[in-house]
Amino acid sequence: MVTSHLRLVAKIAMRYRGYGLPISDVVSEGNIGLMQAVKRFDPDRGFRLATYATWWIKATIHEYILRSWSIVRVAASNSQKRLFFNLRRLKSKIGALEEGDMLPEHVSSIARRLDVPEREVVDMDRRLQGDISLNATSPHNDDDGMEWQDRLTHDMDVEESYAERSDSARRRQALEQALCGLSLREQRIIRARWLTDHPLILDELSAEMGISRERVRQIEEREGPT
Repeated sequence: MVTSHLRLVAKIAMRYRGYGLPISDVVSEGNIGLMQAVKRFDPDRGFRLATYATWWIKATIHEYILRSWSIVRVAASNSQKRLFFNLRRLKSKIGALEEGDMLPEHVSSIARRLDVPEREVVDMDRRLQGDISLNATSPHNDDDGMEWQDRLTHDMDVEESYAERSDSARRRQALEQALCGLSLREQRIIRARWLTDHPLILDELSAEMGISRERVRQIEEREGPT
């Protein structure tokens, strides 16, 4: 039974080629899941072995990827695991595969789809970019050949960095609370004009919302930052 379903393991394993792990190891983990499925399979329950085995194969492959992806444990809760294995697919679907941090609107969209906090989406996206060796050359100092550990030693004050992150988090929270007091149309205009790296022009928002360019400008001036 195991031998006759080895092609199923290979087919499922090939879906996980994008995680940078040896595909032979992924297949081997999938085979372990297949053997578990065969051992536990009960034909009297009315399920096909292939259907039952698929769950076990995916489960063992997922556990292997989570163990091997990073030196830091990637996920613990079911929601974080779902985020880990769906984030790349959703980024591709909404066209957010560029390097670096995602745009706020992309983060919000994925957070809503997976029902997780936006902060977890940002953190997971950064983890998916992989570990960086402290001995790697910092891209900001290519001419000097400075390594990441040198920047940590000389440039980073832990307390100052923590205070800055906390202050930034408070500002983001205050901003989100302020936006919640606006209508959906007003929120869209403010986010598109002020809270993105690529602001839309008035004509684009006018066409999107079916209102005049002047009306968009009036809403922006009334509700936007002063």
